[in-house]
Amino acid sequence: MGHLVEGILHLPPAWLLLVAGLLVFVEDAVFVGFVVPGESAAVLAGVATAIGDVSLPVAIAVIVLAAIAGDSVGYEVGRRYLTRLLRLRMMARHRERVERARGFLARRGGVAVFLGRFTAFFRAMMPALAGAAHMPYRRFLVWNAVGGLVWGTGFVLLGHLAGASYHAVEKQVGRGVAVVLVVVVVLLLVAWRVHAHRQHDQDA
Repeated sequence: MGHLVEGILHLPPAWLLLVAGLLVFVEDAVFVGFVVPGESAAVLAGVATAIGDVSLPVAIAVIVLAAIAGDSVGYEVGRRYLTRLLRLRMMARHRERVERARGFLARRGGVAVFLGRFTAFFRAMMPALAGAAHMPYRRFLVWNAVGGLVWGTGFVLLGHLAGASYHAVEKQVGRGVAVVLVVVVVLLLVAWRVHAHRQHDQDA
């Protein structure tokens, strides 16, 4: 894990941002938020702003735009294909959670789109459900953009703070310990995702 994180962090800035942006985009566009690590990609982009040549404003812009664009594609996929996709066997185990998300959207409307951004499964499904429910795209886009802005900025800044610690630790005790610090931050984030995923399974 340490070698993988270090390898990603030492990619050229353009490639690192491309990889991070694509991971965030794919997570939302094809509703696989329970598989693709969107938060981890955003955090690593933030780390790179503190220890490399990546611009913090550019990293935030890339992650936020990738999130908004991915959700917009997810909205269109849901509008056109969600009914058929939900019939697939791979989606069978998620049907109760999909119905809960659908009910949340029906009760809360645009607010559900915003809040869904902060939970992996809802982040993956909410755009498609909004599209399938024929929520007006302009209304969806407003809530989607606000959620993407808050989420993307928050996780990139979290990574930036971790990267600043990396830089300080590297000066004091060397790169090895600094890499371990970043790995711990990423692992804690992954553990949080797994816990949230299991909690949703229990609630369902």
